[in-house]
Amino acid sequence: MKPYFFCILALVLLGLVPSSRAVERRCGWIDNPTPANWWITDRDGSWTLSVQGGYSAAGGEHIPAALPGEYVETNGYYGYYCGCMDVAADANTMRIDEIYAGEALPLSTCYADPALPDRSGG
Repeated sequence: MKPYFFCILALVLLGLVPSSRAVERRCGWIDNPTPANWWITDRDGSWTLSVQGGYSAAGGEHIPAALPGEYVETNGYYGYYCGCMDVAADANTMRIDEIYAGEALPLSTCYADPALPDRSGG
């Protein structure tokens, strides 16, 4: 047998195994109040992305950077902004397991969403 046969077989078998995690789009306030602490608060609540010295979701490099002028500083350089992320989430723990993609949005998008906590006071 040719060596690539096993690679093809593995890909075929992996394709037959259904994914246990659905990708969800979560949109809302992206918070980074202190180093390595991240979460996103959407219509369903606050979802943990990472905790300093502890948990960190896979794919953290996909957390979007805030748009220029669309970031609210609340603690030196730390604060919050508005955005969306495509993630695998665990509703029982309110934790994001993996981040696949993300996009920042204007603050006005989140300010105008009645399903999100009010942050109009900054």
